[in-house]
Amino acid sequence: MTVYLDLIFLENIFMNTIIIYATAIILKKKIIITRIICGSAIGSIYACIYYTSNLEVYSSIILKIILSIVIVYVSFNAESYKNILKELLIFYLTSFTFGGVTFALLYFVSPTSIIFQNGVLAGMYPLKTILIGGLVGFLVIIISFKTIKNRISKNDMVCAVCVEIKNRKVNLKAVIDTGNFLREPITGCPVVIVEKEKIQEIISANFLNNIQNILNGKLKVEEKYLSKIKLIPFTALGTDNGLLLGIKPDKFTINYQGKNIQHNNVIIGIYEKKLSKNGKYNALVGLDIIDK
Repeated sequence: MTVYLDLIFLENIFMNTIIIYATAIILKKKIIITRIICGSAIGSIYACIYYTSNLEVYSSIILKIILSIVIVYVSFNAESYKNILKELLIFYLTSFTFGGVTFALLYFVSPTSIIFQNGVLAGMYPLKTILIGGLVGFLVIIISFKTIKNRISKNDMVCAVCVEIKNRKVNLKAVIDTGNFLREPITGCPVVIVEKEKIQEIISANFLNNIQNILNGKLKVEEKYLSKIKLIPFTALGTDNGLLLGIKPDKFTINYQGKNIQHNNVIIGIYEKKLSKNGKYNALVGLDIIDK
């Protein structure tokens, strides 16, 4: 059987583009076509080298993992190691799902035309089979992830938290925010976002009413809060370089699915606006808080 290297490259860049594009949709990442194509091209070049070479180094698992990290970084430009790991995981899940669907379709349509060379799928199957396989794989991936996401009960995303500062407590209703990866930059402690209005019972009015002055260095912080103050930089829609005032509680407890989880290293980020229009929750908790 004659196999053309240019076809292997084109087939791989097509399939890689679909996989990366689907990964971007699942992660809700901004889609930059040039980055996706560059990431796809890197994977396609590797596939061609892998197919034509007999060197064992190209079949190394470590090299494949490094290649995956490079593809993910080039495609999404992750800003932290944690984001890279998250994107890499979804990339792998998407790749495995897509690969299974496409291979099943190819085997069903023309099993005698499929060959493996150095672990790379090749053959003389019609190009339309690859196109159909790619589209079917894309739909299966997107529908599957949306179905799984929709099956997550809203009750599983809500929990009760208790914040204690200077022997004063306040109970809050929090939502588990899967996109909250905010951490205090010096200690690395996770940040729980809380509405300013809801912690007035445990923090003095003078402190809460002068957050901007404290951030700008125009007001001296009360001595009892001095050792607890943290400045948390953040980026959000419409805010490129935001700064959030944080305070370290003496005690932080979260009740999730009937289990109390206590954290000693959590920072409370004080948010001056409303988190929920209907008031159903007043705090945002990241997944790393409940994974303890």
